Amino acid sequence: MQPSEDRRWSKDVYASARCAGALLTLLLLIDWGSGTLGWWRGSLWTTLALLLFTVLCPARVRAGDGWLTSRRLLCTRRVRTDLLVSVRRLDGISPRLLFRDTLGDRLEIDPQVLVDNPELWLRVDQGARKAAAAGTLLCGSLALSRLGEQVDRENALGVFKASGLE
Repeated sequence: MQPSEDRRWSKDVYASARCAGALLTLLLLIDWGSGTLGWWRGSLWTTLALLLFTVLCPARVRAGDGWLTSRRLLCTRRVRTDLLVSVRRLDGISPRLLFRDTLGDRLEIDPQVLVDNPELWLRVDQGARKAAAAGTLLCGSLALSRLGEQVDRENALGVFKASGLE
């Protein structure tokens, strides 16, 4: 079976590149307009735009039978969903889900990725159910059930909107 992945990832990467490109263009135009643009300042502005792209670039989330990965520009994290030990919701400026498995691996993702991609959620849920049945999932059932309710609610709203019953 083919792995599932975040459908909005390419759009988010494109949006990150547009923001970084807009910043670079704006800085270069301002510097050129004031007559202070040189190779040193141009390199500085390019570095700043690349740094912004690095910060804004989203992680690529993929899931398969028994695994979940999150790949950023510099590192890839992977957990076995069928060997989960805990799932915690970390609230703050941006909510995160922290997955930990029996192998000691950990992975943080934005829960909205799972809400926006029901096929990813199904893969994660199947693995978590296997872990719960095996007795390895010690904490996190409540966080997963709340997330499941949110996914179901969003899917139902999508169906109602598509059918004109909103």
